[in-house]
Amino acid sequence: MRDSDSIADVISRVLRYGVVISAVIIIAGLLLLLAANGSSDATPMLNFNLRQVPTLGTFLSGLASLQPYSVIELGAMVLIATPVSRVLISVFLFAAQKDRLYTMITLTVLALLLFSMLVTPFIPLFQG
Repeated sequence: MRDSDSIADVISRVLRYGVVISAVIIIAGLLLLLAANGSSDATPMLNFNLRQVPTLGTFLSGLASLQPYSVIELGAMVLIATPVSRVLISVFLFAAQKDRLYTMITLTVLALLLFSMLVTPFIPLFQG
């Protein structure tokens, strides 16, 4: 097996497992939501107030108490983290092959991803 085939195999497994794990978490959150609210009208549950964006503390306490929305948010975070983890794993795979060019390109992509996710929300220009 060629090295590029093994890299592609590892990356495809990371993406596949990330999507499956995310889907399982989101479905678990939806089942918790159904169990908590039964078959009542779901319209009030779907309203989202932007002024009440959850903090990390409320998210973690919601997870600890298995609040449905917190579980669904965790599934969404896993889904978002899946391609980022793919880039991170690619850095290590290219470095293990001593492919400096692709290691540097992938590190640049990782830096741009992390910057856009972690820094731009705090830049006034990007706050809407």
